[in-house]
Amino acid sequence: MTDQTYCDRLVQDTPFLTGQGRLSEQQVDRIILQLNRYYPQILTNKEAEKFRNPKASLRVRLCDLLSHLQQRGERHCQEFYRALYIHAQPLHSCLPSRCTLRPMSFLAGLGLAAGLALLLYCCPPDPKVLPGTRRILGFSPVIIDRHVSRYLLAFLADDLGGF
Repeated sequence: MTDQTYCDRLVQDTPFLTGQGRLSEQQVDRIILQLNRYYPQILTNKEAEKFRNPKASLRVRLCDLLSHLQQRGERHCQEFYRALYIHAQPLHSCLPSRCTLRPMSFLAGLGLAAGLALLLYCCPPDPKVLPGTRRILGFSPVIIDRHVSRYLLAFLADDLGGF
C-alpha cells in the first residue's frame, strides 16, 4: 500500500482529530482507559490520570496525548489507532491518512482490469486457451475491487453468454 508509518499518520491526522466536535470526552476517556488497562506499557496509571484530568480542556488533553504517543514510538501510535477504531469507528474511517489510501487501491484494481482487458483483446482467438481464460476472468471480480468488477463484467458479458 504505502510506506507511511503510524507515527506519520498520527502527525497527519492530529489536526483532524483535535478539531471541534470530532471526539467526545467519553470517547477520549475510553481510548485512554483502553491504552492504560489493556496495554499498561503504552500508558501508565500516572499518565492516564494526567490525560483524563477534567480540569484541562478536552482539546488540550487530546493534543498532549497525541504528542506523547508520537514521542513514544510506532507501537504506541499503532495501539492508539486500534483503540480509536474500537471506540470511534465512523471517525476512524474518515481520517485524512485513510482517505489517501483509497484512491491507490482503486487505481491498482483499475490497472489490473485494464491489463486483463488488453490481454484478452490482443490474444489470438485460440479455442483451446481463450475459453478457459474467459471463465477464470469471469470469476475474478469476486477478488477484484467492486468498482473494477463492473467494468470487467461489462467487457466479458458478450463473450460469457456462449458458455
